[in-house]
Amino acid sequence: MAGVTSTFVSFMKEGGVYMYPLLTAALIGAAYIIERFISFLLARVNADRVLAEIKRLVKEKGVDAAIDHCKRYRAPLVKVLKAGLEAYKEKGADKTALEEALSRAATEELVFVDRGLPVLAAVASVAPVIGFLGTVSGMIHAFGAVAIAGEVEPTLVASGIKEALITTAFGLSIAFPTLAFHVFFSSQGNNYAHKMELTSLDLIKFLVEEQP
Repeated sequence: MAGVTSTFVSFMKEGGVYMYPLLTAALIGAAYIIERFISFLLARVNADRVLAEIKRLVKEKGVDAAIDHCKRYRAPLVKVLKAGLEAYKEKGADKTALEEALSRAATEELVFVDRGLPVLAAVASVAPVIGFLGTVSGMIHAFGAVAIAGEVEPTLVASGIKEALITTAFGLSIAFPTLAFHVFFSSQGNNYAHKMELTSLDLIKFLVEEQP
């Protein structure tokens, strides 16, 4: 462990001053990636099973029982269904009222889908730029050493070139996984929103047509 830490510290020093904003970007990206995983894990739910149970409870025990069942879940999708049931309890089988209630609840609950994604996009965009700045800085140091010495010696330019390569590699290493996770979470969010829409429409159809 100590050897790894020592290597990392050496790596940071050799990369120059631009390694510190790159490290900050990496930590921010990692924090938001973890937060997104936790959010989607908490939001996971078998929508078909929940909806089937809601329908059964509404038919057998009434709307209040179905609402109480929904309160057991933390998933945004179930909270939206609960809003639809509450609208049905208050206004009956009014399709417009149900659609408005479900749409309003979906807008509020789907905030979690996009939360953090702009930050991940920013990290994926900024990290390579910082890395390229480090590249320019390293080359400036390298050519500055040559200018002072008055001749080209590999040992004079090696540290500057190494600094340039380290920052570029580190910046790209941050950007690639961050961008990949951004695409993944965007896809998961779109799928979740689509599933929420379909489930809401199914609930409206059930409440309006069957009027249990």
